[in-house]
Amino acid sequence: MGSTMEPPGGGHLHLGAVTSPVGTARVLQLAFGCTTFSLVAHRGGFAGVQGTFCMAAWGFCFALSGLVVACELTRLHSCLHLSWGNFTAAFAMLATLLSATAAVIYPLYYTRLECPPEPAGCAARDFRLAASVFAGLLFLAYATEVALTRARPGQVASYMATVSGLLKIVQAFVACVIFGALVYDSRYGRYAATQWCVAVYSLCFLATVAVVVLSVTGRTGGLGCPFDRLVVIYTFLAVLLYLSAAVIWPVFCFDPKYGEPGRPPDCPRGSCSWDSQLVVATFTYVNLLLYIADLAYSQRIRFVPPL
Repeated sequence: MGSTMEPPGGGHLHLGAVTSPVGTARVLQLAFGCTTFSLVAHRGGFAGVQGTFCMAAWGFCFALSGLVVACELTRLHSCLHLSWGNFTAAFAMLATLLSATAAVIYPLYYTRLECPPEPAGCAARDFRLAASVFAGLLFLAYATEVALTRARPGQVASYMATVSGLLKIVQAFVACVIFGALVYDSRYGRYAATQWCVAVYSLCFLATVAVVVLSVTGRTGGLGCPFDRLVVIYTFLAVLLYLSAAVIWPVFCFDPKYGEPGRPPDCPRGSCSWDSQLVVATFTYVNLLLYIADLAYSQRIRFVPPL
């Protein structure tokens, strides 16, 4: 007599979660992530804001990757009140951006070919070099998952797996970079015009996060109006708002009448308001281009129920 405890769908574990191409990429993410922050924590060192950010990014990505693999392996994601396809696509894109940033910041600030002075010595240099290599491999593992799960033309897929959905994550990430530069002595409070720019960045960021949250939680159908039309309208308004900021911010920061057209000679590198203003201006144009691309792709998207 067969056991009555045997589930009708087969074994308890879904082995395809780790043997498929996407599953293999996720297993490599866990391996590379654990190796990276272990090397840094053991001997590499991560003193300072930059190192703390890198460790936080690697730890966050490792923890959520472990959750994703565990849920896929045990099929527990069916018990979560989430659109699992949207959640995994959004997280993979966010992790790609975080791991790419950390893979650039850590070698830039901590890795040198020459040995640091004792007590760190050459052992610390070797650990930092190894950590930098594995940080790059970690980025490639997350980028591979994004490439494998991205929606293809004509394919029915979760919204966050489409180009428009992935761009939403990039837009929010770039907005966070802008906020970081604004907080770091950008002097945005001098003029009402620059305060308007901050309002633009904040409104667009909140609206983008709202779109992502609604998609991930599977609540897009409960708004009482077509979600795809709302997204197109919002994206069009975001393009107009960012276009105004792209004109206003450089004028009030770099025009001789209001600001400094060039970097002041007495402005120390690393703690100069002009540098922060330049970062804000640069990433304003980056986000403007992202929203324009998003608007172009949104025209061709037809939403389906959350997967």
